[in-house]
Amino acid sequence: MYKHILFATDLTEDTEYLIEKTRFIREKTGATLALIHVVEPLPGYSYAYLGIEDIEGQLLSEARSSIAKLAEKLNVGANDQFVEVGPTKTKILKVADEIKADLIICGSHGRHGLSLLLGSTANAILHGAKCDVLTVRLPEEE
Repeated sequence: MYKHILFATDLTEDTEYLIEKTRFIREKTGATLALIHVVEPLPGYSYAYLGIEDIEGQLLSEARSSIAKLAEKLNVGANDQFVEVGPTKTKILKVADEIKADLIICGSHGRHGLSLLLGSTANAILHGAKCDVLTVRLPEEE
């Protein structure tokens, strides 16, 4: 049985679908649950283009607020909430190793090419993880 699950979320509207799957697996296994969201760093030129000095700080603040709301829904403590800045795959795998996760849950929204089977982030996590990875196929928009 799984003992420590890491739920990697992009905090989009698809999160509700993933929450239900994650909640079900957690209930069946009794595992500890941790949450992670990764904010990709913005390229330097975007600051000048957007004219906002601390856009990354705003993104981090919004992500922390959103992850806290998600944690409340899933009854996840503050020590098991992670908001990281950097390459998504790298940060998810790093946290998974640090917390000794034995399952990573993530969504996949791929729509073409190899991504049709598995989104690029989900694919990268799958191939880099030292533990099991559950990629949940997100419902297609109609």
